[in-house]
Amino acid sequence: MFRKINDNLSVSPQISLDDVAAAKAEGVSLIINNRPDGEDPAAPQSTDIEAAARDAGLKYIAIPITHSGFSGPQVDAMIAALADGDKALAYCRSGTRSTLLWALAQAKQGVAPDEIARLAGNAGYDITPVRAMIDALAAGS
Repeated sequence: MFRKINDNLSVSPQISLDDVAAAKAEGVSLIINNRPDGEDPAAPQSTDIEAAARDAGLKYIAIPITHSGFSGPQVDAMIAALADGDKALAYCRSGTRSTLLWALAQAKQGVAPDEIARLAGNAGYDITPVRAMIDALAAGS
């Protein structure tokens, strides 16, 4: 269920409370929630996953991304979340928003867009929806 982007990040569709333990068993030390509360009222909400993560001894951060798009502060928050080198699991409804946010964060840090596309593609995700933004961020870094 978890798709490996690189050695420090995997992405996933919506996780369950049981998935927190599975993530810990895989060496994850940070869970990043990119899904806004209420998007699916039947899914575990941020407070539920945060409590399960804390109970398991994991760090937790929420950087909700709505379908309206990405912002500079969200990209900066993702950069900050990944800065310590923790092995992280980021999730949203399908894993796409988590992957795209990671891609934008990588571009802002100067990673080559083709390398970002390759890593995302290896995990089954397409960065085409934000490729122009990735190219612009990479060029400006």
